[in-house]
Amino acid sequence: MRFRPLLALVLALCLTLVTACSGGAKAVDRANLTYDDIHNTGLANDCPTLPDSARGSISLDGSSKYQLREICMHPAEVYVKGEPTNKRQEAQFVATKILTRFTTSLDQVYGDLTVTGNGINFKELGGIDFQIVTVLMPGGEEVPFTFSSKDLEATADGAALSTSTDLSGSYRVPSYRTSNFLDPKGRALTTGVQYAQGLVALNGQDDELARENSKRYIDGTGEMNLSITKVDASTGEFAGVFTAIQPSDTDMGSHDPVDVKITGQVYGRLEKV
Repeated sequence: MRFRPLLALVLALCLTLVTACSGGAKAVDRANLTYDDIHNTGLANDCPTLPDSARGSISLDGSSKYQLREICMHPAEVYVKGEPTNKRQEAQFVATKILTRFTTSLDQVYGDLTVTGNGINFKELGGIDFQIVTVLMPGGEEVPFTFSSKDLEATADGAALSTSTDLSGSYRVPSYRTSNFLDPKGRALTTGVQYAQGLVALNGQDDELARENSKRYIDGTGEMNLSITKVDASTGEFAGVFTAIQPSDTDMGSHDPVDVKITGQVYGRLEKV
């Protein structure tokens, strides 16, 4: 019996040490990791971060040329606008579960940043600027979409990159399917057949099946906001959050798209060229 207080003290000490050693996850510098350290861990899908103390500002000169490079956007949450159960209510965004595991982030995106009399303008030029993502609705429906930043043209007020900079603009959303994709009945845009063999008697012209039979490559347009909350003036790095609203997949015109709202973390670096 006399050992119980000592045993309790030892257990309390062990729990304290375990708790202290299992704190919140910290950002990992991928440049110092090998392929084996990253493979199948999900680290490649994470964006770099900046410490909370990075609260600086970078002044921009209108006579100089700049680029935003190494932009990374990691989706943390995805919402899909669903039809309300009551027709008198407006459609609301519903939280979903991301099914795509380690390939949802945009990375190494870059573009020109210019200073004008009205503020600053960013024009995206390239990078890994689209990813194929699928999410699961609460009712079990799967919604695929192409998360993109292609041709993003965003503007912000001011002549500096600071923690109050909000870049907002539109971008292009590529088709989820390409021209050579075959649907379950062998229909596609440039390959396969125009309509399924079982519909030959209808000559493929039935109004209800016209959209299914005639495949089209349809681009969409999204709206994105990049809200910068951290800036390291010494390195030119910045970080923050983004919000994007864009259409989902249409299966090459077979059905109407739904609005998808993506939120997450953004990271990048400002460089003078």
